Amino acid sequence: MLSESAAEALGTRVFEYVTGDPGRLLRFMESTGLSPDALRRAAGTPELVAGLLDHVVADEELLLACAGSLDVSPEQIAQAWRRLGPPDPDEFGA
Repeated sequence: MLSESAAEALGTRVFEYVTGDPGRLLRFMESTGLSPDALRRAAGTPELVAGLLDHVVADEELLLACAGSLDVSPEQIAQAWRRLGPPDPDEFGA
């Protein structure tokens, strides 16, 4: 499992990958409903990185392309997503 700092670093790289291409960025914004202003305000926040990881992990084609571009395994991106995302309710017996 990735450490918190490694997950954050990978999350930043995934953020740069998605925001580095207008098409990928537009799909993310459309799926989340974020306006350009809201995206600028949220840039760099843990919530935005977690949401972006959620978006990438939910799209297998995007996940594989991102992992290939970043030279990491898709599993590492999924680990970052689990580490930085909301807690799993099953961990708390819910």
